[in-house]
Amino acid sequence: MWLKLCLLLFAVYSVQSADDIETEDGVLVLTTKNFKAGVTDNEFVLVEFYAPWCGHCKALAPEYAKAAKKLSDDGSDIKLAKVDATIESELAENHGVRGYPTLKFFRKGTPIDYTGGRSADEIVNWLLKKTGPPAKELSSVEDAKKFIEDANVAVIGFFKDTASDGAKAFLSAASAIDDQPFGITSDDAVFSEYGASCGQIILFKKFDEGKALFEGDITEDAVKKFVASQSLPLVVEFNHETAQKIFGGEIKSHLLLFLSKEKGDFENLLEGVKDIAKDFRERVLFVSINSDEDDHQRILEFFGMKKSEVPAMRLIKLEEDMAKYKPADPTISAENVKSFVTDFIDGKLKQHLLSQDLPDDWDKNPVKVLVSTNFDEVVFDKTKDVLVEFYAPWCGHCKQLAPIYDQLGEKFSDSDTVVVAKMDATANELEHTKIQSFPTLKLYTKGDNQVIEYNGERTLDGLSKFLSSGGQYGQAAPDEAEEEDEDDDSPRKDEL
Repeated sequence: MWLKLCLLLFAVYSVQSADDIETEDGVLVLTTKNFKAGVTDNEFVLVEFYAPWCGHCKALAPEYAKAAKKLSDDGSDIKLAKVDATIESELAENHGVRGYPTLKFFRKGTPIDYTGGRSADEIVNWLLKKTGPPAKELSSVEDAKKFIEDANVAVIGFFKDTASDGAKAFLSAASAIDDQPFGITSDDAVFSEYGASCGQIILFKKFDEGKALFEGDITEDAVKKFVASQSLPLVVEFNHETAQKIFGGEIKSHLLLFLSKEKGDFENLLEGVKDIAKDFRERVLFVSINSDEDDHQRILEFFGMKKSEVPAMRLIKLEEDMAKYKPADPTISAENVKSFVTDFIDGKLKQHLLSQDLPDDWDKNPVKVLVSTNFDEVVFDKTKDVLVEFYAPWCGHCKQLAPIYDQLGEKFSDSDTVVVAKMDATANELEHTKIQSFPTLKLYTKGDNQVIEYNGERTLDGLSKFLSSGGQYGQAAPDEAEEEDEDDDSPRKDEL
């Protein structure tokens, strides 16, 4: 009896209800102890798993609090919550958290991944889409005005018959787009207020032209393409809030304009570029990057650029691997930008590949130094087996391998048929070879130039046997493959 009473008392005092959960700036503070109550006692909860030291989390915090306040002011039942994943590590692990911030939306305790943006408006819009109809019904001019005023971008469909094929296609597009608010109206007064006709779709925005009219046949795909191209400024400034929209959007070709706000480049150069951007709106996204920000120095390095080269521009095409293009004339003028983008669309440009200058003493040491310009000549020599280490200067595993690799070079330095070489793959690019992790070791065999990747132990003995066997030894994957170095601080191609 005593044991049962103890267990009962423990259960009573250890379980918290949602009403007992503390809040900070209107955001619920969840822990392992109150998490279950937080996500089950509330029907809709967006949870951020964060780390106090994370820069992206710090940037999100004020927007997250602003979104929580907006939902509260509107009388919404949707709650925002946060979990310090560095303290509640087991809770974070149980929910598959692998990076920060990670956001998950709980509907009656069941989670789905959050896929929206990181501004307050984008967070609210995404949540309203997930918890309500795809398009808000606007039954008065007051409703429509408030709907437009409350959002940076608002899309309204004007349909007398909301069961028509056009209205159904519009609503299907609204369901598929999580981060933009859609409204629909059949009210005559709203039609009159905005000079709209039946079947018209208008996108209202607080930038550029102020609004855009949809043209053509109303299909789900056409509406989605229209919203994707018109909901971003003609020239989008790259930052934490816009990064996901830029790289996760429908348009995969981007013109990157590297400018300095301190020098006045944004004011002096962007106005002329905006008119050109209109001509390519649905094919190329124009993006400005402020080179003065410390966070953006990595992007300059990724393109092999120095701050002294700014203002400058590059074109990228996001495919399985990013293709980069460099203009012959770096001048950012309307005429030059138009010519550069036109040549890109017409397929007249050749990819720009990074390459370091070839050192005069590249072949002095047992481990030969390769750059883009001498790679093919050395590696595809049919009389030799050539082992190449593709490394990154910041990679911890590469640093650990360096003394062993030097010993390997010494061991085969007298061989006439074996070459041990290395290449900084962050500063040199090859059209035929793409490197995804560091270090990567590839053997190019003599005769047929077959390429064999080494996956064995990174020891002198293992590498020696691999070379001596012509690549036959060392094909078993190691126990702990390192796809990414834990010290990796380089810009990823999908998060520049």
